[in-house]
Order: sequence, then structure tokens, then C-alpha cells
Amino acid sequence: MSINYKNTNAEKTTVTRDTNEFSDKSGNIYQSLIAISKRSNQISAEMREELTKKLAEFASSTDNLEEIFENREQIEISKFYESLPKPVAIAMQEYLEDKVYVRDANETATEKED
Repeated sequence: MSINYKNTNAEKTTVTRDTNEFSDKSGNIYQSLIAISKRSNQISAEMREELTKKLAEFASSTDNLEEIFENREQIEISKFYESLPKPVAIAMQEYLEDKVYVRDANETATEKED
């Protein structure tokens, strides 16, 4: 499952947020932050895996320091990933756009007991 990070509405710079936007969605600011944090970790892992796969294509089998050279494609890929919004910014935008499914584990446990 690859996400198109290029087309996200997330900000690339720091933005002041109204915390009421987050607390209104779940009723509790802390639950909202936990959901955003978990989604951010997922996005970060996906981005890291995708970047590793792309850079692995350029990996050389030799360990000789004299033969190491800069690869223009490798540099462009790295610059692209550096210019993307941070995973937490993407997660916040997804949360505000209701693209994140949030399940309350306490409610699920209570329903199973009944």
C-alpha cells in the first residue's frame, strides 16, 4: 500500500494549530494525539521502507572506498524525500480530513464482555 505523498495537503513548514479542532473530533485531545502519533509512525515506516527500496537499487556490491562515487539519481531521490512534509504533518492532515479510522480499545473490550 503506497501512499502518494506528493499530492498531500499537509504543510511542509510549522503551522500553529487550533487544538479544539483535534479535541472536537474525538472528544478528548489526548485520544486525538495518540491517533495522530500512531498514524505518523505508520507513515514514517512506509516512507522509510519505500526510500530504502529505491536506494537499494543503487547499492554497489564492492566495499572499496576508492570506488565509491555519487550517483545523481540517488541524490535526487534523497532530495525528494527530504522535501516531503513530515509524517506527523501528513498524519494531522489525514486526521482533520477524517481519513484516519480511530477505534477505541476500551469500548471494544466492554462490548466483548457483555
